[in-house]
Amino acid sequence: MPADPRERRAARHASTSAEAAPKPRKEPITVDRITDAALQVVATEGYDALTVRRVTAVLGTGPSSLYAHIVNKEDLDDLLIGRLCAQIELPEPDPATWRQQVLAVYGQIRDLYLKYPGVSRAALATVPTHLETLRVSEGILAILLAGGIEPQTAAWALDSLTLYVTAYAWEVSLVRQRQQHGGEWVFSQEQLIERFAALPEEKFPRTRQYAAELTSGAGHDRFDFMVNLITRNLASEASG
Repeated sequence: MPADPRERRAARHASTSAEAAPKPRKEPITVDRITDAALQVVATEGYDALTVRRVTAVLGTGPSSLYAHIVNKEDLDDLLIGRLCAQIELPEPDPATWRQQVLAVYGQIRDLYLKYPGVSRAALATVPTHLETLRVSEGILAILLAGGIEPQTAAWALDSLTLYVTAYAWEVSLVRQRQQHGGEWVFSQEQLIERFAALPEEKFPRTRQYAAELTSGAGHDRFDFMVNLITRNLASEASG
C-alpha cells in the first residue's frame, strides 16, 4: 500500500473507477450467430461433434439462450442446410440446357456439403422448412419442368437426385475422415484390383475380369455419371 495519503487516495479512486466502469455488453444471441457457431463446429470437428451443448460452448452461453431461438437439434440441422442453400446460385431454367443446369446445381450442393465434413447427414430424413432450402428445391423443380418432365416424375426425380447427392457427399466425407486417421479399410484402386484378382475365379469370374471397371473413376466421375444417367432417362421419357 502507498505510504503517502495522496497516493493511497489516488490508488483507491483508480480502483473504484475501474470497478464502476460498465462491463462490455455481450453480443446478443441470434439465429445467425447460432448457425455460424454450428458451422464452425462442423468445419473444425465434423458433424458428429455437433450438439446444442457444443454450440453453446462456442457462443459462451447456456442452453436456455439457444432454446429461445431453436426447438431442438433437428431445428439446428434445418438452419445448417438452409445456410448452405443460401449460397446456391440458381440459373434461369433453359429447356435447351436443363440437364447441364441440373448437374451444375447439384454440383454446388455437393461441394458445399463436402466443405463441412458430414453435414449432409443433417439433410437426411428431414422435411425442409427453411426458406432457402425450399428456394433451391423450387429452382431445381423449375429446371426439370422446363425440360418437359411430367410434374409427378419431376417431383420424384427431385427427391431421388437430392437423396443421391446427400448420400454421395456423406460417403465421400466418411472416406476422407478415415484417410485422415489412417483408416485401414480405405484402399487405393491398385489395392482393390489386387484384392479382386485374388478372389476364387470359380466364384467371382466377373469381379476378377472387370476389376478395373469396378474400381475406375477419379474425382467426381461417378457423381457426374449418376446425375447424367438419371437426367438422360428423364429426357427420354419426356421425348417419348
